[in-house]
Amino acid sequence: MEVFKLVFSPIEVNTYILSDDSGQCAVIDCGSYNRLEFDTLASFISGKNLNPELLLNTHCHLDHVFGNRMFLEKYGLAALCHKNEEANRKDSIHIASVFGMNMEIPPEPAGFIDEGSIVSFGNTELSALFVPGHSSGSLAFYCEKDKIVFTGDALFTGSIGRTDLKGGNYDTLIKSIREKLFTLPPDTVVYPGHGEATTIGNEMRTNPYFN
Repeated sequence: MEVFKLVFSPIEVNTYILSDDSGQCAVIDCGSYNRLEFDTLASFISGKNLNPELLLNTHCHLDHVFGNRMFLEKYGLAALCHKNEEANRKDSIHIASVFGMNMEIPPEPAGFIDEGSIVSFGNTELSALFVPGHSSGSLAFYCEKDKIVFTGDALFTGSIGRTDLKGGNYDTLIKSIREKLFTLPPDTVVYPGHGEATTIGNEMRTNPYFN
């Protein structure tokens, strides 16, 4: 599997495009804030001759769902997420206005997934890990075969997600990371929702929230 990253919106969210030799692809956290940014994403996908088969949300804070409606209009795909993220999805318009930003309410999800759910595109399978704490329905997506995990805003390089937003809880997040992420192989590559990639082993050794 190949992993590509595009960074969108003033909040600088990572949007990941995953592809394999089938020509199919998945998109995790479509953060395109406006039509110009979405056109950049669509052009990238077409330039790689990829066919989107799956849209996933690690969680539904506004920066991670900015592009969901445009994605649905372009590709006919609504997102999969955790059921606990419905409040964040519905609140995203209000939160955007607080930040001086505009958006339409993201479309209803195509379905809900939880701990242990397997989602697939092409020849690739991803397993969902339930990692609440940054939000009440945060998910990470793990590919055991390729030793990579997409952690959303749960775990960052040298940091963790903020827990002062609705549905956040510091102790819950620390527990989620210890039990769901730090139990993965140390050489697993971590692709976070913001910033640069790291590894599970590096975060276990150096992340100040655990040392």
